[in-house]
Amino acid sequence: MSLILELAQGLQYSALGVALAESAYAFPLIEALHLIGLSVSVGLIFLIDLRLIGVFLKHVPVTDLLHQTRPLVLGGFAVVFVTGVLLFWSEAATVIVSPAFPVKFLFIAIAGLNALYFEFRIAKRPPVAENHAVLPASVRTAGLVSLASWSAVIVAGRLIPYLP
Repeated sequence: MSLILELAQGLQYSALGVALAESAYAFPLIEALHLIGLSVSVGLIFLIDLRLIGVFLKHVPVTDLLHQTRPLVLGGFAVVFVTGVLLFWSEAATVIVSPAFPVKFLFIAIAGLNALYFEFRIAKRPPVAENHAVLPASVRTAGLVSLASWSAVIVAGRLIPYLP
């Protein structure tokens, strides 16, 4: 047995892991909070991405949209992170063997790197900062990569319990 699987089993069969998994209320509540956090954060990211690719909120400055949604996106991600750790803790040995599990994290990494590159490079360029009517291809590409990456994260996450 691999070391990673042994560690996952240790988490899952720990007192907290068993308590979370066997609770009639804890696991469903944590999963609901995970989905609500995901809806808030990724839902707002989709709106931002649709603005970046030029199909929604065309007259809203990108910088204003980013400034107004950032606290909610980050708050949603905080909820997703905490609840995701708890969900993993309760089923670690089960989910670690799913082929969808590493795929989900690969796309989270791609989405995160894309967001960081956009935030610290692309968003500071004059066409974005000055709210030009037609945004450059790099902005549209960042929006498309984000849409595709977060969609893949959601699909892979939903596949985890169904793929052995």
